[in-house]
Parts: sequence; structure tokens; C-alpha cells
Amino acid sequence: MYNTFKPEQPMSLMDFVRAAKSCVREITPQALLDKLNAREDLLLLDVREHGEFETGHIKGAQLVPRGIIEAAADPSYPKHLPELAAARDRQIVVYCATSGRSAMAAAVLQMMGFKNVLNMEGGYTRWVDDGMPQVHEATY
Repeated sequence: MYNTFKPEQPMSLMDFVRAAKSCVREITPQALLDKLNAREDLLLLDVREHGEFETGHIKGAQLVPRGIIEAAADPSYPKHLPELAAARDRQIVVYCATSGRSAMAAAVLQMMGFKNVLNMEGGYTRWVDDGMPQVHEATY
């Protein structure tokens, strides 16, 4: 994957986001809320940073910042997240603030062998704008 880099054609953040979104499936906030209300078995990952998570998040979401998603998902890494590492066949929904970081996280998870990964359209910003329920609690 990294061997495709060409210094004469540097990529921008949005190039990475577009590439990720071209290979991941998305879910609307309402469809996610419906799944949560139906108590479907899914792993909900918030890939924003700690401070963003503490200002508000979706109930039941686990914080796994985008910068550590590969380590958290790899069972051979000593500090992996057991629930994520064991979820290769489980439905996973990923979100961030606007859906860019989460699209890249979803694409990486797919490359790591996770079979049912969804990216939430519009991220947490759309979740809030659509009037969906939020949790406001600090974590320590």
C-alpha cells in the first residue's frame, strides 16, 4: 500500500478521505439509532480524540482514537483492545466528527480482515444536527 507513494504527486487529506470512502459502506445516523434501539449486536467505535469524546458521544461507543486503531485491532500487539481484536466477524460501526477519520479507520479495519465495517455518514456532527441522543460525561 505505501509503495504507491509518488513524491512528485503528494496527496492531501481529502485525497485520503475520498479513497477511503470509495471502499467502505456507510450508514446514516437514523439507521444506526434504529440498530442501537433494536439492540443489534454491534461494536460502536468513536475514533475521535479524548477531548472530543468527553464533550459528547453516542451511548455505548468505545473510544479508540484514529491514531491507534491498527494497534487496538491487532491481537498480536501487546496493548490491543480485546473486544475490537476479536470482532473480525462482528458488525462494527465507526464514527468521528465529520466522517473523514472514521472512513480511513473503516478502510484500515477492512484491510486488517474485519468483514462488516460501516462508517457513519456525516459523523458525530450530523448525529447532533439530526437531533439524536447524546451522552455528556467525562472519562478518567
